[in-house]
Amino acid sequence: MASLVRSVLANQSRSLRGLGVRPSLALSRTALRAPRFAGFATASEDGEAEIPQPNDGPVPFGGEKEGHTDWSKSYYGLSQQAFPKEAADILLAPVDPLDIECKPDGLIYLPEIKYRRILNRAFGPGAWGLAPRSETNVSAKIVSREYALVCQGRLVAIARGEQEYFDVNGVPTATEACKSNALMRCCKDLGIASELWDPRFIREFKAKYCVEIFAEHLPTKKKSKLWRRKDAPKLAYPYQE
Repeated sequence: MASLVRSVLANQSRSLRGLGVRPSLALSRTALRAPRFAGFATASEDGEAEIPQPNDGPVPFGGEKEGHTDWSKSYYGLSQQAFPKEAADILLAPVDPLDIECKPDGLIYLPEIKYRRILNRAFGPGAWGLAPRSETNVSAKIVSREYALVCQGRLVAIARGEQEYFDVNGVPTATEACKSNALMRCCKDLGIASELWDPRFIREFKAKYCVEIFAEHLPTKKKSKLWRRKDAPKLAYPYQE
């Protein structure tokens, strides 16, 4: 089609020159090219299809800039690939019963320092961290804040930590406890101490390692059933067994 148009224009140009008239319009080769449409292959002058090339660079998912990741917004690296087997074995190792504590209300838990030690063994000190994703929210009785757990430069989990406080002077301490609470919740996604959320494990652990006793709350003189580990000393003040 393009060659036919050029042939017609050339004949017209020769005819005009024969009449002593200089053609005022000259079409360049680019004007004869087939139109291009975004997302479609178009034919070039030599008949070969011109296929648009995709963008090989990563598509940012919020918060990424050159050489910098804003962890308050970014989801960079989430579910990108599994961690090496050596790290996974440490993260998924069964929890040591001696590390589990029991609160008087019967709730069993792993102290937050244990989570930090497991992360240090799995990734190494300095290769993981908690990045805030929101401002600290201080209400009348509770401090809360959202954190992201980042391991080896990749987002692993997001959780909101919370902590009660009873006096305004205790807000700084509650803020630190809030961070530890968020860490514990984030570690669930890595499988750390996942048994502590398994109802069957909880029942079996309490039956084997804990005891339910009657104790008196000294300030109120109220008696109630409370829990402690069998190998732990008797409950201290404000309780008395």
